[in-house]
Amino acid sequence: MSHNRAMLYRSALLFIGLTCGAAAEAQSVVYRCPGPPVLYTDALTPKEAQDKGCRSIEGTPITVLQGQRPRAPAPTAPGASAEPRSGDGRVDPAQQRSRDGERRKVLETELRESEERLAALQREYQGGQPERRGDERNFQKYLDRVAELKTSITRQENDIQALKREISKLP
Repeated sequence: MSHNRAMLYRSALLFIGLTCGAAAEAQSVVYRCPGPPVLYTDALTPKEAQDKGCRSIEGTPITVLQGQRPRAPAPTAPGASAEPRSGDGRVDPAQQRSRDGERRKVLETELRESEERLAALQREYQGGQPERRGDERNFQKYLDRVAELKTSITRQENDIQALKREISKLP
């Protein structure tokens, strides 16, 4: 018996909630007003809406999105830039030479490390006949490792070529 009473109670609450929601919806009428920016508002009286040529929207769901105002860029003082620049927006030639020198050092270090990795891979690869390891009792594991070594060697050779191209582009 208490189960039926609970169902009746829930149904009554649902009915009351729907009735209140409908009453609140009926109280606020939303108008669509013409203009270059189309305006949707519920802040007009029926007389004002009629004078402006607005029409009421009934039964149509409306979603309101709050727009974000763009932030104004922070004011910067002239000459406050962290990088020395000439008057036309270019970086100072001395600063650019310094950057190019640093970039060359980094690229040459990467090139040297890549060449060392390539040499180590080629030693292990032994022209396609690397030594079998103890954990490679299954011949397919050995073949997989040989294929992986070959792929790694090709990748290192491509990396070295790319680094050399980058270095050759530097002044």
